[in-house]
Amino acid sequence: MIVRLKEMMPGPRRFDLRFESNWWGGGDPNSQVLGLDGPLDVHLTLSKEGSHYAVDGSLSGRIRVRCDRCLETYSHGVQSEFRVLLAPPPSEPVDSEIALSEEDMSVEFLADDEIEIDRLVREQLYLALPIKLLCHEACRGLCPVCGANLNREACKCQEKRGHPAFLKLKEVKLKRD
Repeated sequence: MIVRLKEMMPGPRRFDLRFESNWWGGGDPNSQVLGLDGPLDVHLTLSKEGSHYAVDGSLSGRIRVRCDRCLETYSHGVQSEFRVLLAPPPSEPVDSEIALSEEDMSVEFLADDEIEIDRLVREQLYLALPIKLLCHEACRGLCPVCGANLNREACKCQEKRGHPAFLKLKEVKLKRD
């Protein structure tokens, strides 16, 4: 969905959207986010604030993601509120370095007079995810030697305890006087 900013009427414009499971599409099968797990409800308010446009929004729903430890797919709930400021690109190129404030970091520059809502929602969905995606807090992950999922089975590889770089030290015999 594309919103043309020049065609906007004065005052805020509200969007209540529902993205169905097939909206995400068949992206990269090796990606952390595999798609939506049910509908994603998005509420946006677009308004003009001086030379900027402000997008205030919220999203809630469930997505299918891959666990960072065991690589199993699971459903993760997402709920987020956000504010994005959209500004026209600077009219003059900046020759020197400038320090950005925290407020400047939330400003996105517009390439033209259009906002692509789908791209904005995807971006906010990624930003709402935790840094580490875990299927559950006690996830044991994969065996680094044989790759077995330690949540489902124990492997024989763990009998050789210790870091692989130091296993050779077990073979060293000390000479006693």
